[in-house]
Amino acid sequence: MDKQALFYKLVSFTSSVHRVTHELTKNAKSDSISQVQYNMLEYIAVSQPVTPSDISDCQGMAMPNTSRELRKLSEKNLIEKIHHPEDRRKQTIRLSKDGEALMNEAFSTIESRFLDRIQHASEADLEEIDQAIETLQKKLFY
Repeated sequence: MDKQALFYKLVSFTSSVHRVTHELTKNAKSDSISQVQYNMLEYIAVSQPVTPSDISDCQGMAMPNTSRELRKLSEKNLIEKIHHPEDRRKQTIRLSKDGEALMNEAFSTIESRFLDRIQHASEADLEEIDQAIETLQKKLFY
């Protein structure tokens, strides 16, 4: 196996993932939040509970910017901060009920677009897509 060729396939694939993600999520977020806030909420939704450092690392944001956006999300009652009993400086973040509702609405829009995209796929195609996603999750995106 030519690993360099495999790498370039990966680069092309990740570029396609970004393009399709943009198409699926375009205008799916609430107007009450910024794109940065949406990205943070999406990450929290699929990974919760998370730490502010997790969010900062994943989103490629400086910690002060992450803290500022988390404060704004907290003020909008979209997240909950849970302080650790042993060390109040440590906290984890999860969606609040309002945050869950907001993300469920966004995910519903995204799901509808996804279903439109795969509407003509055969059962065998869907099985192949499912297996490919599982393989990528296990072998590359762990």
